[in-house]
Amino acid sequence: MDAKEFIQKTISEHPVVLFMKGTAQFPQCGFSGRAIQMLKGSGVKHMVTINVLEDEDVRQGVKDFSNWPTVPQLYINGEFIGGSDIMAEMFESGELQNIVPEAAKA
Repeated sequence: MDAKEFIQKTISEHPVVLFMKGTAQFPQCGFSGRAIQMLKGSGVKHMVTINVLEDEDVRQGVKDFSNWPTVPQLYINGEFIGGSDIMAEMFESGELQNIVPEAAKA
């Protein structure tokens, strides 16, 4: 399976997916750490995180897939939401909390 297929399969099978540097337990950049905190602050209890530092093909592939130049990248219900700046705007307005699927809050 190539990186594009892996990305498509992952975002199709899981309601909340964050491509990030590091893991939810040990983010390896400030933006990824901030993204995790916003998701948790939005009530997310179940999410899939993909550490792009473990696979260069996925690291570049997710940027090509979304046509977005930076990581972290958030997908909800298979839809690209954005990076940490967009997540921050949505979190502050309450929009992020509203679009988090119930399955991720359970």
